[in-house]
Amino acid sequence: MITFPKPDVEQFLRTFSIADFAVSPDEKHLVFSTNLSGKYNLWGMDLPNSFPYPLTSINQSCQGLIYDKKSRFIIAGFDQDGNENTQFYGVPLNGGTMKEIVNHENTRNFMPKLSNDSKKLYYTTSRGNPSFLNSYCLDLESGQERLVLEGKDAATYLFGFSPDEETLLYYKHFANTYTLLYAKKGNEDILLTPPTEKQHTVNDGVFVSDSMIYLLTDYDSDFTYLASYNLETNKFCKVKELENESFTAITYSKENQLLYITSQKGVEDQLYEINLQNENWRNIPVPCSVINKLEVAASGTLYLFGMSATKPHNIYKSTGDEWVSLTKYTVPGVDSNELVEPDIITYPSFDGREIESLFFRAKKENDNGEVIFWPHGGPQAAERKFFRASFQFFLNNGYSIFAPNFRGSTGYGLEFMKMVEGDWGNGPRLDNVAGLDWLIDQGHAQKGNILLMGGSFGGYMALLLHGRHADYFKAVVDIFGPSNLFSFINSVPEDWKPVMDQWVGNPEKDKEKLIEYSPITYLESMIKPMLVIQGANDPRVVKEESDQIVQALKDKGRDVDYMLLENEGHGFSKKENEIAVYQKILSFLKRFTAVTEKV
Repeated sequence: MITFPKPDVEQFLRTFSIADFAVSPDEKHLVFSTNLSGKYNLWGMDLPNSFPYPLTSINQSCQGLIYDKKSRFIIAGFDQDGNENTQFYGVPLNGGTMKEIVNHENTRNFMPKLSNDSKKLYYTTSRGNPSFLNSYCLDLESGQERLVLEGKDAATYLFGFSPDEETLLYYKHFANTYTLLYAKKGNEDILLTPPTEKQHTVNDGVFVSDSMIYLLTDYDSDFTYLASYNLETNKFCKVKELENESFTAITYSKENQLLYITSQKGVEDQLYEINLQNENWRNIPVPCSVINKLEVAASGTLYLFGMSATKPHNIYKSTGDEWVSLTKYTVPGVDSNELVEPDIITYPSFDGREIESLFFRAKKENDNGEVIFWPHGGPQAAERKFFRASFQFFLNNGYSIFAPNFRGSTGYGLEFMKMVEGDWGNGPRLDNVAGLDWLIDQGHAQKGNILLMGGSFGGYMALLLHGRHADYFKAVVDIFGPSNLFSFINSVPEDWKPVMDQWVGNPEKDKEKLIEYSPITYLESMIKPMLVIQGANDPRVVKEESDQIVQALKDKGRDVDYMLLENEGHGFSKKENEIAVYQKILSFLKRFTAVTEKV
């Protein structure tokens, strides 16, 4: 009988991902951004066939993906090696030479929208207004463009327009917990939620006629619900809300007069359909735990892109009440029975507040007794039942993973989400400490013997926990985390800077607090071995954030290993880099696993 070795890192991390997808209006063609070749490119499918073929070979991530309304070409946005300076190109349906549509060096471009006749492209850009952004309408035939929206007071994004294209829909982003939606008709700007001094958000909105808009908002509520706004009567109306669920995205089927709404409830998503003719509401079962995107074709067919804790990204098509998987992404060479579903647990924090967490427990036959504590990124995001190839790899190598949704996380209401604002280093930190204590009290770990790892805000929290609570840990991994809140605030993209006072703090007014909350303040107590990962092109957490803390710790003679990725930004867009990073992390962790086993 032939026996095979245990799956290695490459088998888990050769799991391919999908970043975005779109379906042509005639439903004969589907395009998706995937790293099927090891680097992200666009791939196509000729429906109903589901065998993919490459459309581009530029090896860059895609941001913004739409078909023209007559299914003749594709508009796609690409940056360069993770720098997030997205430019827009026209792509032939069958691939080939792309055509520059919007290309201005060192600018950030967002949210391309085609007019109904596909002769004009609307988009939002940092060009000429890097802090608050402007939106333009580009004539694709003449190349002439006109300014249609000038951002003021906050980053301002063109979101959509009415069927007759006479009314624009746009939102202002004052903070992640304070976004307002407006309709612009001529010179009139209409706020679509009632005036109030209380901050609230509008997540999404869609026209169902030239005068009626449906929107998702938490105006005067803790959780986001469905509302409507009539431009003829200027009337706002709450339509539907569900207890402890936040509606996150809305899509309209004009032909069937149906609204489709995705909803976040803690660590999982739901999908709902509402019939605008009879107001019937129903839940639609979906084949995944987390819905990344939903498209509704003119025929009424639903196309969904989603994943679960043990199922990678895939694109599904509805056929009646059944879903057919158009892509077949799995973990190569790994049986699904070897993958681990998380337990959902709650624990009380320092102030009695319940914190929901995912606890991935290594299978008994693999368990090496080690626990990785994983604070998530964001911070106004959440650890959810989505697929992380790295998690399943660590689990298969014996490491259990504990991932708490500390205050500031999404999915638990606006009040909970706001708790991190201006308080990066206190409440969320203490929530994480309470999670560490829960692990110890329940017998899952011993104090001083826990492995700490996080990325982005999670990297920041890993650094801060290391600096303030080093006695819990034996080794720390920081993946592109801010180390100094003063330099972080100063170096983020220009359109982020207006929100920094509320989100993180003001360097002058909040000086003492920002010193207290900056990990670099605690160099003396950062005594445990560290591995730091950084992308050289990261525009969100720039290279200096990792450079400065690595150098400062090395100057003190600390055990610090630094891995710099020259062609990455805030994440891993190239498979060889992702594999190299997690091979490095596993090798680093094994140093301490081996010590424990000897003891």
